[in-house]
Amino acid sequence: MTRARKRTFAVSTIAGALAIFAAFSAIRFPAAAAPASRAFPSWPAPARATSGLAPDKGTFKILVNGQQVGKEEFEISSNGGDWVAHGTSEIQAADGVTRVSGTLGLRADGTPTHYEWSTEGPKKASAAVAFNGPVATIELRLEGRHPFTQQFTFSSPQVAILDNNLYHQYAVLADLYDWDKKGVQTFSVLVPQELTPGTLTVESVGSRDIDGKKLEELVVKTEELEVDVYLDGKRLVRIAAPSSNAEIIRE
Repeated sequence: MTRARKRTFAVSTIAGALAIFAAFSAIRFPAAAAPASRAFPSWPAPARATSGLAPDKGTFKILVNGQQVGKEEFEISSNGGDWVAHGTSEIQAADGVTRVSGTLGLRADGTPTHYEWSTEGPKKASAAVAFNGPVATIELRLEGRHPFTQQFTFSSPQVAILDNNLYHQYAVLADLYDWDKKGVQTFSVLVPQELTPGTLTVESVGSRDIDGKKLEELVVKTEELEVDVYLDGKRLVRIAAPSSNAEIIRE
């Protein structure tokens, strides 16, 4: 069984969440279906502004070396006092097209309540994640195998979800950031398709003119990679990973 590692994001993990090659290139499935539980110590979530998420809907182009290799359609909408963030990506790889879908349920303060993802293509899989306070329980379903359960315990119920090839989730991460406080802020993160917890930092570096428009820039860092996130107000419009020549651009 592949053990979930107690560490900050490394290149393979953030590449799975951000780049862009075959959607399954970074997914590591357990060899046996056996329950497991692992506590993952994390920092308490920073205080955040109370403005909350904003409804949004759109399409992102996924580019590598300037060439489009896929797209994502997404919608963030309110559901009573809660929120739902849903996205579907299609990634063109050497072995065909992979379709990835994810639906994240959130409370008004950004705390996740549940998450579901599925993949269709050369490989098929799906999973459901239930959040109960700081505990996340993942049930992974693979064709021809018994469900596999993995559990993580964080120090705070406010955990960011950044899953493979679902880039609208960076808009939710941007909302978790305390724009009034600014500075470097640390977040606990879960990559459900990899059964991997981690941490990253987010920092506002002010506004920047891009293509004639003034955008707010957030720098998302791990120990080994830096990602630039650009917002027009609350609208996520661009993500860039310069080290891998990958960009996500809103149509």
